[in-house]
Amino acid sequence: MIVPVWLWIPFTLIGAGGQVARNAMQRGLTGPLGTLGATHIRFLFGLPFAVVFLAGALAATGDHLVCPRMSFIPWLIAGGIAQIAGTALMLAAMKERSFVVATAYLKTEAIQAAVFGAVFLGDSLTSLKVCGIVAASAGVILTALKPGGLRGFGNPKPTLFGLFAASFMALSSVGYRGAILSFDGVTFLTAATITLAATLLMQTVVLSVWLVWRQPGTMTRIFGLWKLSLAAGFLGAFASLFWFLAFALTPAANVRTLALIEVPVAQIAAYYGMKQRLSLREICGVALILIGVGLLVAG
Repeated sequence: MIVPVWLWIPFTLIGAGGQVARNAMQRGLTGPLGTLGATHIRFLFGLPFAVVFLAGALAATGDHLVCPRMSFIPWLIAGGIAQIAGTALMLAAMKERSFVVATAYLKTEAIQAAVFGAVFLGDSLTSLKVCGIVAASAGVILTALKPGGLRGFGNPKPTLFGLFAASFMALSSVGYRGAILSFDGVTFLTAATITLAATLLMQTVVLSVWLVWRQPGTMTRIFGLWKLSLAAGFLGAFASLFWFLAFALTPAANVRTLALIEVPVAQIAAYYGMKQRLSLREICGVALILIGVGLLVAG
């Protein structure tokens, strides 16, 4: 299968859009289900859709289910557990008083993904792409800062939460890419969908056991809201599918950097849709993100 080198770009943009929609739907379920319960629906109700996506990929490509190399399982476990840990740390960071500081550090994920990808997978990045990743990350951090926000940078708690949350998220992306690259003899589409289904299966088992053990009654409430949960599960699996397709074609750092484009899109939408005035700092941050994304795509 001949794959255009630029195909990861629309995959990433579709994945980012699906993630925004999923987050909006999950937010409404946090109240009745709690944070972990609302998080779990993306795994539990996303799994059946991942299996459907896999069946479709096999039918479309003519591939067969194959056994990956032995490295698949360690990469899969690393990616799945790192995602759960990163989500927990992110939620802890969001609860801190220095919310702006925690958010700023969370946006270092793209830079950390570049480092981890180079160390663990040997991913090579051109100097132009490195400049783009740094510029876009700096732009997001600048946009996140608010007047007086710098005072919180002396507090180690939000700093550690934010940095480690970003680290685990970056490791998760690199882990998923490592798992996808463990396949031989199948198309990238099949490798990505097998990895997606296996990941959701593992995460479903882990979180189901945890919720039954630590939060009795949550699973019952989840199934009681199955209609809303099913829609959120579909959106979660849909977004993850396109993330994984992008990871199959390019280093995780490229994917996570391009996904930052949703920040200036949100800022511009707020300006035109809700007439919210942009400060000079926000304008500079948006400009840096756009320049960074431009360098990334051009490189």
